[in-house]
Amino acid sequence: MSRPPALDPLFRSLHSIKGVGPQLSALLTRFFGAPEGQEAIALDLLMHMPTGVLDRRRMDGIANAVHNNIATLKLHIDRHQPPPRGREHIPHRVFAHDETGEIQLVYFRAQGGWVEKLLPVGETRYVSGTIGFFQGEKQITHPDYVVEADKFEDMPLVEPVYPLTHGLSSRALIKLTRQVLETLPDLPEWMPAERIAEFGWPSFQAAMQASHAPETPDDAQLWSKNRMRLAYDEYLAGQLALLIVRSQLIAPRGIARSFTGEISARVEAALPYTLTEGQRLAVEDIRHDLAAPERMSRLLQGDVGAGKTVVALMAMAAMAESGAQSALMTPTEILASQHFKTLKPLCDQVGLGIVLLTGKMTAAERRAVLSGIADGSTDIVVGTHALFQTGVDFHNLGLTVVDEQHRFGVHQRLALSEKGIHADLLVMTATPIPRTLVLTHFGDMAVSILREKPRGRQPIDTAVLSIGEYARVIQRLESRIAEGAQAFWVCPLVEESEHLEVVAAEDRFTELKKVFGDRVVLIHGRMSAAAKAEAMDRFQRNEAKILVATTVIEVGVDVPNATIMIIEHAERFGLAQLHQLRGRVGRGSQRSACLLLYKEPLSETAKARLETIKGTEDGFVIAEKDLELRGQGDVLGTRQSGMPGYHLAVPDVHRHLLEWAHEDAKDALTRNPGLTGGDGDALRTLLYLFRKDLAIPLLRAG
Repeated sequence: MSRPPALDPLFRSLHSIKGVGPQLSALLTRFFGAPEGQEAIALDLLMHMPTGVLDRRRMDGIANAVHNNIATLKLHIDRHQPPPRGREHIPHRVFAHDETGEIQLVYFRAQGGWVEKLLPVGETRYVSGTIGFFQGEKQITHPDYVVEADKFEDMPLVEPVYPLTHGLSSRALIKLTRQVLETLPDLPEWMPAERIAEFGWPSFQAAMQASHAPETPDDAQLWSKNRMRLAYDEYLAGQLALLIVRSQLIAPRGIARSFTGEISARVEAALPYTLTEGQRLAVEDIRHDLAAPERMSRLLQGDVGAGKTVVALMAMAAMAESGAQSALMTPTEILASQHFKTLKPLCDQVGLGIVLLTGKMTAAERRAVLSGIADGSTDIVVGTHALFQTGVDFHNLGLTVVDEQHRFGVHQRLALSEKGIHADLLVMTATPIPRTLVLTHFGDMAVSILREKPRGRQPIDTAVLSIGEYARVIQRLESRIAEGAQAFWVCPLVEESEHLEVVAAEDRFTELKKVFGDRVVLIHGRMSAAAKAEAMDRFQRNEAKILVATTVIEVGVDVPNATIMIIEHAERFGLAQLHQLRGRVGRGSQRSACLLLYKEPLSETAKARLETIKGTEDGFVIAEKDLELRGQGDVLGTRQSGMPGYHLAVPDVHRHLLEWAHEDAKDALTRNPGLTGGDGDALRTLLYLFRKDLAIPLLRAG
């Protein structure tokens, strides 16, 4: 089934709508973030929700109009007082009255006679705007609306307020949205009847109409029945897509892996510590999945330092026993190199062939690595997403392991698995994720959680200090470095910004060099891969004592001798980021410290964040607190990492709907796995509406 024809009006280009020329179309395409090479469409306007409303319903005359409030007045226009010639800085004043009193309408830079045409003397006009006072007289400066008496119904008495961009006026956006609302088709109902009855929700069309063209301010509130209905619809579409993807990923493949246990036993014996109970359970879960006749699709959640990499190695060892290869993919080359350095000594010891594939290899090195991957002599390949580009041919890829999975979306998950025939998928994240967000973003995956840290991991002393104590910090740092310690110093920006009074990494690097000389190195995302690798190597070899960095070191950097983490402008970081950064220390046998430097004054939220980090090292407690403090679906750093955000749902208001949407999606697919017939067609329409239709072909294949 292709897209239902009923949706065609919503998928037409905005360019085709009356009043949208090439310039406005290009502006809206940029504003709505349309995919490259595509234009914004009518649906983008509907999915762009108001953030509030202006109430223009107060119409009880000039005498009763309240200062600083919006009023709508039916005025008789008495006279104009334009500024004297050459005195354009003086405003044009229009004097008007109603039966209760007098008012002035004020316009600055009103040349060209347009005000006289807008407000002709002797005629009646409806005028709406914010009431002000000047020299004891009521006035409205630049009224929002002026309409003729017979066109009063054109004025929105409850006006939605939208996020805007430079060059896009609220009036233009409202007008366009109303035009699209008029073409909103009558769509089949996809929601279970009992859900509608339970909550008394309106239809999708009625909810959209009330949200964009509210009759009362309550119609558009986030907790109104209209917005609840739309949030549920968005969650339901997301959960359906995730569950369809899951059913495809774990579709029967005819390969139930069998293991000798020999290599896994050698890996475990070679480890410098015993596995934790959590690691053992996770390994059992994975082996059980691999032995089953369905594809594995599992998320391994573990707090910073919980030992996920060892679990992944045990999974890859099991895969090698079954005669297949594994690929370990990371978001950055730094992290890929780090994993390779950690795993290679163990792999060499137990006889597993492991290679690193990066973009900076010579042609000869790359040819040798690709040859080993193609002929099967390589068991494990470590690299970035380049592993899955053309030209990399696996002999028999059985397992894909993706580290820091939240950088990759559902469709990338599918693409990864395509390289191997029915390859199993294990994804790992060091960001502990609250249950609601696991459902939102990983509803297609089984979950294993590592809660304990491996024995021997040191607790980290966390302190919070004002940046005003900088001199004291430097003095203490000098004495610690003299004792042999190494330190990370993290800043939020690469270079000084005019808008933010934040010490940039480059500036702090310059300042620290004055004290520590060549013992300081710098790493940030804008440096070349070679320059980053050189700085990192010097730090890892203990030639450099201080590594100044942006959050490029947030994930996976492992330098056991580094025992000090200083985070400057800690108030500017999210809780998850602070927790990740702190986890870069405490990895060796020495006791470690984390210092959070902040700039006053602190907001209440920032204060709560710093107190939380200081008070606990439990990533799961921190994740729940982060959700509570931040809400809005940004707990995983979705805006930075490309995770899907929401258009209609606001997670901190609508979070409770997610569990219901998940259950309803599960029930729908259990009853009707191919989504065919009446109910099924309605749910397919929903998937198209929320642009999750890439999941639909998987229904046919599944």
